[in-house]
Amino acid sequence: MIPITRSISLDEREIEETFIRASGPGGQHVNKTSSAVQLRFDVRKSRSLPEEVAARLEELAGHRLTQDGVIIITAETHRSQRLNREEALARLVDLIRSATVRKKARRPTRPTRASKERRLDSKSRRSTVKAGRRTGRSED
Repeated sequence: MIPITRSISLDEREIEETFIRASGPGGQHVNKTSSAVQLRFDVRKSRSLPEEVAARLEELAGHRLTQDGVIIITAETHRSQRLNREEALARLVDLIRSATVRKKARRPTRPTRASKERRLDSKSRRSTVKAGRRTGRSED
């Protein structure tokens, strides 16, 4: 079990790992070893996550989420397969942890009387400054 929070932990069997060839520099090493990791986690079929967390996770995942509800995380920054696995898993855990936090509901507020007066006062001062810049019009 992979701990996420005190009450939520992921079953390792819900995560599917595949090893792929990394792109970018690295010479011969990068061309002959599959050190990059592609982690797949099916949000909709997961029994470890509460429904509300799964829904927020789908929103947060963005482009990493497929149409089937599978999150795909690829890690290829390290030369070592083990370090790439750890990084991909850490990114998944961080994403799930951020999905456990509820957003505060925004309560719309009205501007106070003093703030309205300050706004109108600054507008009238600005208007006076601009009026002083105008050239006098000749009345012919």
